[in-house]
Amino acid sequence: MELDAAMELGRTAFWMTLTIASPILLIGLVVGLSIALFQAVTQLQEQSLAFVPKIAAMVVAAAIFIPWIADRMIEYTKLMLGSQPW
Repeated sequence: MELDAAMELGRTAFWMTLTIASPILLIGLVVGLSIALFQAVTQLQEQSLAFVPKIAAMVVAAAIFIPWIADRMIEYTKLMLGSQPW
């Protein structure tokens, strides 16, 4: 494999990882910021108050986005298997 092909493969894998992970991470970010704002306003500094809802929201988001994530992964796999010279 040439250096250009390896670099393109790595770049594509990196962007696919970001694309797949971004919806779940963004939901975790929004929930975390909302809870942090709530804690700052109410002056509640309980760690589990921030952790549990964020994890629950990310699990729900993962369950919702699984079909979309699977489609992206299948497309990527087909692209990678189809572009390899055997």
